[in-house]
Amino acid sequence: MSGNVISLIPSPQAVVNHSRLLLLPLIGILLFLLAWHLSARQVETSLGTLPGPAQTYQQFVNLLDEHQHQRDKAQRFIERQEKRNAQKLALDPSAEVKIRPYTGKPTFFDQIATSLVTVACGFLLASVIAIPIGILLGLNQGLYLAFNPIIQLLKPVSPLAWLPIVTMVVSATYVSDDPLLAKSFVNSLLTVALCSVWPTLINTAVGVTSVDKDLLNVSKVLQLSWWRHIRTIVLPSAIPMMFTGLRLSLGIAWMVLIAAEMLAQNPGLGKFVWDEFQNGSSDSLGRIMVAVIVIGLIGLLLDRGMLQCQRWLSWNKQTALR
Repeated sequence: MSGNVISLIPSPQAVVNHSRLLLLPLIGILLFLLAWHLSARQVETSLGTLPGPAQTYQQFVNLLDEHQHQRDKAQRFIERQEKRNAQKLALDPSAEVKIRPYTGKPTFFDQIATSLVTVACGFLLASVIAIPIGILLGLNQGLYLAFNPIIQLLKPVSPLAWLPIVTMVVSATYVSDDPLLAKSFVNSLLTVALCSVWPTLINTAVGVTSVDKDLLNVSKVLQLSWWRHIRTIVLPSAIPMMFTGLRLSLGIAWMVLIAAEMLAQNPGLGKFVWDEFQNGSSDSLGRIMVAVIVIGLIGLLLDRGMLQCQRWLSWNKQTALR
């Protein structure tokens, strides 16, 4: 019994290691905030001094208040509409009542939600395209050699180059009086997919070609079917490289989306940043800094989420902590 109790007490070395894991990142963050605070005072712009951490936090609070104010306005709008419709139906039960959605200005947090939905759809589209093609290229050396020059040609193309082409193609082909999806959403989605498809495709192909030869020989001896060979031999071996590509693609998708929204004035965080830049008020710099911090934080959370998915789905559960 006493041995079990002693084993539950962490060793001094374990306590030190745990403290380092908590303390060192905290020190790094504090040093960053201090450097930001001191350097911001030295930068004068046409809109005033560059906002430091305190001013940026204050603008974040203001954006929260604006979001809550808009939600209250939307709620009051719905209540007034329901009251009018109820009065109309009380006078004439057969009367037609109209339900109009609230069309107020989207808040900062509405823009965040829009960007997250867009990047998720663009990333999923890129993954659905890249993973099967990557597996096929990895299994067939001839196909890989044939398509590799095209992949290397298109991979470095900037989203700023893709966006005008995508916009013109969507405008010409996506014609409807009542479209299911807004054209601005489709433009951003396709631009994100075009730019983020390559890391997943390349890493999947490389992961498939790196399958251990002994495993391939086992598959031949057992005469596994094509699908079972993919499921039991290829995918477990290629998962680490595949997820490396997915993590890279997701990071690229997030960066591309912000640039696309800013350039095309599509709804989202990119448009919020551009609108504040054009606004030129005394609060604009602080609001842009809030957006920069939020964009970075969301990018970090997306990467950590993808890493966690790799841990859940990986066959060997051995995922590098990077």
